Amino acid sequence: MAAEPGASGPLGVIAGGGGLPRRVIDGCRAAGREVFVLALEGAAEPATVAGVPHAWCRLGAAATGLDLLRAHGVGELVLAGGVARPSLAMLRPDWRAAKFFARVGYRALGDDGLLSAVVKELEREGFRVLGPDRLLGEADMPEGPLGAVAPDDDAHADIVRGFALARALGALDIGQAVIVQQGLVLGVEAIEGTDGLLRRCAGLRRGGPGGVLVKAAKPGQETRADRPTIGPQTVLLAAESGLRGIAAEAGATLVIDRAEAVRRADAAGLFVIGIRGE
Repeated sequence: MAAEPGASGPLGVIAGGGGLPRRVIDGCRAAGREVFVLALEGAAEPATVAGVPHAWCRLGAAATGLDLLRAHGVGELVLAGGVARPSLAMLRPDWRAAKFFARVGYRALGDDGLLSAVVKELEREGFRVLGPDRLLGEADMPEGPLGAVAPDDDAHADIVRGFALARALGALDIGQAVIVQQGLVLGVEAIEGTDGLLRRCAGLRRGGPGGVLVKAAKPGQETRADRPTIGPQTVLLAAESGLRGIAAEAGATLVIDRAEAVRRADAAGLFVIGIRGE
């Protein structure tokens, strides 16, 4: 990974859950770019911020978060990692967050609509928002199989059905993933995220060949905030759930720690394949 051209000052990383924030942090440090991490309470993991300048911030404390970023000289930002969307009562927005939600309509927006509004608000505050892919080098899902296993005709039929469903789901700004087994829809991603979907569908599988996890970008998605992402954890949960493979939209999906994800998939006999969206 190379530092962004013309970049100065530390990169601000607003960190949620999962391995993506740490991958961004490690890539920046390897390239000689300083970072400051704003770790979101209840989402980011302590290991994410180990050994790097950081502060913890409640999700609804927008004024505090903005002040912390500016105090550490941050001009460029990356939003990385998952965050479970809370109710407004659980969020407990401060005055700055309440002002933002009153303007955009928290309840009326789906997840991508809300993230798009957050990105625009950060830009209004003077920050430059980058996508994680700009900092991770070769992280895009390529077209075709990643490992030694490829889908057969039956699995391919499930992939085709899954992509049609994922597109419809994304158009409603609900989720990015579905699980299909032998033409049956075992589950669609909602508020629980992909990991939660995989765990939920483990007990729903039918006999015979396992199902397929399909992930696709939402139409018009704000790619700087919430691109579809898979990694070693996705492969592990897919294997534990009895699936036979993962299909993700090529060119739109981030693959975290590709070598380890492929190693785990090959060891489990799972395929991981990039499918070009229409």
